[in-house]
Amino acid sequence: MIAELRTTLAALHTDMVAWRRHLHRHPELSFQERRTAAFIAEVLKAEGIAVHTGVGRLHADAEGTGLIAYVHGEAEGKGGCFALRADIDALPITEVGKPDYCSQEAGVMHACGHDAHTAMVLGAGIALHRMRKQWSGTVMLVFQPGEEKEPGGASLLVREGVFDDPRPSGILGQHVTPELPIGKLGFRPGPFMAAADELYITVKGRGGHASVRHRLVDPILIAAQLLPTLYTQAQAAVPEEEPMVLSFGKVIAAGATNIVPDTVTIDGTLRTFNEDLRARLHELLPGIASRIAQDRGGEVEFRIVRGSPVVKNDPVLTARMRALAVDLVGAENVVDMDIRMGAEDFAYYTHVMPGCFFRLGTGNPAKAGTQSGLHTADFDIDEDALPIGATMMAMGALREIADRRLTPQ
Repeated sequence: MIAELRTTLAALHTDMVAWRRHLHRHPELSFQERRTAAFIAEVLKAEGIAVHTGVGRLHADAEGTGLIAYVHGEAEGKGGCFALRADIDALPITEVGKPDYCSQEAGVMHACGHDAHTAMVLGAGIALHRMRKQWSGTVMLVFQPGEEKEPGGASLLVREGVFDDPRPSGILGQHVTPELPIGKLGFRPGPFMAAADELYITVKGRGGHASVRHRLVDPILIAAQLLPTLYTQAQAAVPEEEPMVLSFGKVIAAGATNIVPDTVTIDGTLRTFNEDLRARLHELLPGIASRIAQDRGGEVEFRIVRGSPVVKNDPVLTARMRALAVDLVGAENVVDMDIRMGAEDFAYYTHVMPGCFFRLGTGNPAKAGTQSGLHTADFDIDEDALPIGATMMAMGALREIADRRLTPQ
């Protein structure tokens, strides 16, 4: 069966490229993926696959932009249920390059590979559907919105109970990875990707004309002291060899050459792998900021938006997926990954069911953009990776729902 699955997905390569390029031309931002969801549903329904739309609601009155599809095996026996996940949202980036399929939406781009993730889960689901008489059980195809924006579409799907009936025994996800050469797959059991929180700081002073700054409370001066102090004291609070990232990427002080503003806003991120450390820093950082501001006559608002938890790859499931990867691409092309300080809302799934999140190599120095980093304006993938990722997903699902362990043919 696995040999036939490989053949079926190789034949779907052209379709997966076409789906991926369509999505790449028409990206949509987080929780706005209405046309994206409609396109996915159209492709699935054309194959006769049952689709449930409108999942992933930000609030009770909102329209969900995610969808769930179910592929049912028709062979005798009682297989289980297993989930395959794709994220479908894009980023607020203006694309450069790729004249044949460049984004047609101003300032919006699939710079994180979610178009490829979606095409591969479509391919895996359709291949399994076409082979449905050869296996029993249910494969759940999860097309979730809003991976790039809090509160994270994954958290909304969990909250809505979309995994309650049928209940998957586990879930498999993947991420295109430009630093891995095409043909390679990367795995790591246990904690893999960091918990991530958003930090929003407003430093409040008393602005005015620069010529009378002795009368003012300068929020820029407070911010200038606050940032290095936060960095150094946060690092001092972290045990040796414990991974942590504190970073600020946006500072706005809307004054002028002769105007001191009333406020300065600072946006940043905190990444951790330890929940105790995470909680300690949540308490420590606002206190540091408040003391610095008060010492200079100002005040500060420090808002922490709690984001995704740590991605925890189930060791047993990950070991099984790694073994399948060896069968698929060869032991020399299966690599062990280090922890990554990047975050992924796939983490929410791994806290309610066994999960495995692996990396798919898409880099190729011979193809422009395929070695550019994620979230860059010229990011691209080697599309020859699409059948590899789709086959890995489909093989993983079959392995997990089977009454007995499948062996490659």
